[in-house]
Amino acid sequence: MEYRIEKDSMGEVRVPADKLYGAQSQRSIDNFKIGLEKMPEEIIRAFAILKKASAIANNKLGVLDDTRAKAITQACDEILEGKHEGNFGLAVWQTGSGTQSNMNLNEVIANRANQILGDGETKVHPNNHVNKSQSSNDTFPTAMHIAAVLQVEDLLLPSLREFKKTLEAKSSQYKDLVKTGRTHLQDATPLTLGQEISGWVRMLERSEEMLTSSIEYLKDLGLGGTAVGTGLNAAEGYDVEVAAQIGALTGKKFKTAVNKFHSLTSKDEVVFVHGAMKALAADLLKIVNDIRWLASGPRCGIGELIIPANEPGSSIMPGKVNPTQCEAVSMVVAQVLGNDVTVGFAASQGNFELNVYMPVMIYNFLQSGRLLADAMKSFNDHCAAGLEADEEKITHFVQNSLMNVTALNPYIGYDKSAEIAKKAHNDGSTLKEAALALGYLSAEEFDRYMDLKAMCAPKTVKVK
Repeated sequence: MEYRIEKDSMGEVRVPADKLYGAQSQRSIDNFKIGLEKMPEEIIRAFAILKKASAIANNKLGVLDDTRAKAITQACDEILEGKHEGNFGLAVWQTGSGTQSNMNLNEVIANRANQILGDGETKVHPNNHVNKSQSSNDTFPTAMHIAAVLQVEDLLLPSLREFKKTLEAKSSQYKDLVKTGRTHLQDATPLTLGQEISGWVRMLERSEEMLTSSIEYLKDLGLGGTAVGTGLNAAEGYDVEVAAQIGALTGKKFKTAVNKFHSLTSKDEVVFVHGAMKALAADLLKIVNDIRWLASGPRCGIGELIIPANEPGSSIMPGKVNPTQCEAVSMVVAQVLGNDVTVGFAASQGNFELNVYMPVMIYNFLQSGRLLADAMKSFNDHCAAGLEADEEKITHFVQNSLMNVTALNPYIGYDKSAEIAKKAHNDGSTLKEAALALGYLSAEEFDRYMDLKAMCAPKTVKVK
């Protein structure tokens, strides 16, 4: 491999000749050989947006000349187009401020900008020009916010809405199919399958509302606070202008944070949004667990739902079909809940003017968002869309449920109703047979009161 010599404030460093990054990126590669986790692509893209917006803002404010601003902007555009992959593989496990990743972008952009400018006298410096009006301490938090907003609004929420749309259709399809309810894993009073699924739909609606609401807090950007929040060395008006430029580049309503000291040291907004993702994960686990319980069988379980047969379920048992999509979502939920612990703990750390756990925090945040989005899409496409009801089994169960006796409470009271249920259970008889044997109701009265469909909606009972 061929190398070239790059210099920084600490001296000379050998860098692979085919790479655009410089000395500080190479020092990070050499000094942090920890794990396999690399800085997420979403952060690299967020940084490219940030650096482009900064060049435009600094130029507009008169502190960066047209020639350098244009070259920096072009280099950022190329990064956003994916033209310089292989230059950004720094470890997540680096400085907690993300300084090396900030410099990684500064160096790549500066070296590429100099290639664009050619051999003339004008040169772009990674610190003096690409990093103008900035510090790693305000750029990394800003990149976190940009990446998080783009992922939640453009990836996670669309996936959630598509899944919700499928469940809405299933709820409508089965709105009149009466089934037995279950509480405590025991039989309960009836409801329709459509009503049961509507509960799942509402979970997704509420998660959508919480995500949409919470993400607004991440649209406050700390850029312009520089090292400790005071804005030292930033051009006057830079914070407002650069936020406007980031908004224009992304189509999102970003704005400058009112208090940059908060932006640099606190990560409460990231915790809050990840909390909404955790709530979504908890609901997803409830939904997929319901589905795999209701699809258990097909002959020796509940078997009220039929899931698509996507692949063989066993290497030894022929014909077995397993709820694999449910299991995949369950494992994603386990990861997200673990990530939430890391995000919360990391946000509680750091000292004085800066949180220094930011790389691990955003790595986990972005992993959660990506996993949830992918899992919902996979589950929707390969399970929910093909979900069917076994109407014969559902009808059998609901017609034989002892808890239907609850409909008799207003007419003969709780105690007599309980006696009917116990007798039917002990004798193996039907509720009607037990009620007639005890003499509490006539056949005509039983049939009139035992309306399963009517039990699925609230009503006022008038007893003469």
